[in-house]
Amino acid sequence: MKTTFTLCLLLLLSLGASAQYQLQDNVYPALTFTNLVELVPDHPEGEQLYAVTQAGIIYTFPEDAAQATASTVFLDITQRVTSGGERGLLGLAFHPEYPDNGFFYVNYTTGDLVTRISRFSRSSTDAMVADPTSEVILLTIEQPFNNHNGGKIAFGPDGYLYISSGDGGGAGDPQNNAQNRTNLLGKILRLDVDTNTGEVPYGIPEDNPFAGNTEGYRQEIFAYGLRNPWKFSFDRETGFLYAADVGQSEREEINLITNGGNYGWNRMEGTLCYPATAECSMEGLTAPIFEYESDNSVGRSITGGFVYRGEASQSLAGKYVYGDYVTNRIWALTLNEDGTAGTNELLLTAPASVSGFAESRSGELLVILYGTNTRIARLTDQTTSLPLAQEQQFTLYPNPATGFVTIDFKPGTVLKGAQLILFNALGQKVQQHTDLASEQVQLNVSGLAAGVYVLQVESEKKLTKHKVVIR
Repeated sequence: MKTTFTLCLLLLLSLGASAQYQLQDNVYPALTFTNLVELVPDHPEGEQLYAVTQAGIIYTFPEDAAQATASTVFLDITQRVTSGGERGLLGLAFHPEYPDNGFFYVNYTTGDLVTRISRFSRSSTDAMVADPTSEVILLTIEQPFNNHNGGKIAFGPDGYLYISSGDGGGAGDPQNNAQNRTNLLGKILRLDVDTNTGEVPYGIPEDNPFAGNTEGYRQEIFAYGLRNPWKFSFDRETGFLYAADVGQSEREEINLITNGGNYGWNRMEGTLCYPATAECSMEGLTAPIFEYESDNSVGRSITGGFVYRGEASQSLAGKYVYGDYVTNRIWALTLNEDGTAGTNELLLTAPASVSGFAESRSGELLVILYGTNTRIARLTDQTTSLPLAQEQQFTLYPNPATGFVTIDFKPGTVLKGAQLILFNALGQKVQQHTDLASEQVQLNVSGLAAGVYVLQVESEKKLTKHKVVIR
């Protein structure tokens, strides 16, 4: 008997697009990129962002948009990269101790055709440039076809390097790679890059599910049964790992990845049997926490994002923000305390294909709009007020503003020691005012870029925040 599982309730609860959210397009107007696929910071205490182009160049520039007047080449390995279609330089991750050891890792396709996971080093003479001769190849994965290469790499909160690997391509995973634990295709891998095991330049974490097995299973495997997990991310607060898996023809899915989990492909596509005429069972498999129908009206190629942990939008707090490359839609998925999913809300439709998301150091979200003229956009919340309980100390006007913002404190408010701080959407401090002399204060915002800002007032050991829209 054919078994079919659905998540109709979650799909029915998906809400229409909200005017509350918008994309601030091209937040780095001085920079131009071609086919950008990844954008990452080097270190939590750093100041640079690193942009990965599919052709094989990594650029760097200041995270502060006001300072990003130009980008410089950090690493160029175009001569080693085979790019085009789903191939190319696809992933970048900086070692947690990068400021000290200068190590970073890349995921790219090369030759005809393999995936290569390599370590490079920062130049010993110039911290803004990598040493292209420093490559140490950690892992090589043969690719039977030229698509479904995965590509994302990132360090987890445990300090290990996680790698997404597609099933090797070909419709329906014809070689059954995703379910075959003796190869590395269709998997999430986990390596200890700080130790060596035998002849390979990495170690196997002791709690990897197949560490020390005698059945011939690859010990690098952390989870399996995936088709093409193009993007994954860790929730910086809970440590949960979420992977978005691009579907075959029926379902796009979001998975909560756990140690040893089997996510079903190619026995299942999402919660449906694969192929549709087959008999199947979910026994021994982990279902996605959320899925949506793969069609041209909703989406056909999911792009994973991040759990929002920024300060600029209370309504997005703790929600998983993700998109679709084909329909350009961006959603927010409510998450429960155990990491499972609740309702799904359509936020907006982007003006171009969403190839990736980035998380600023302060937790705000950037969106990569793919193309020959790739643009980096910022997801913004257009509401101007936080809950009334936080607005008792003052009022401000006009809001939205163009030149000046006036703040009127309630009569009797103790202003001794009070300070006003204005943050931009990336959480960066752009103005600070202390020693307030009266109950009315004017801020000159005429020199600030248009967007959503947060005004923070500290007074009488109280903290009050209010959003300000500057046009």
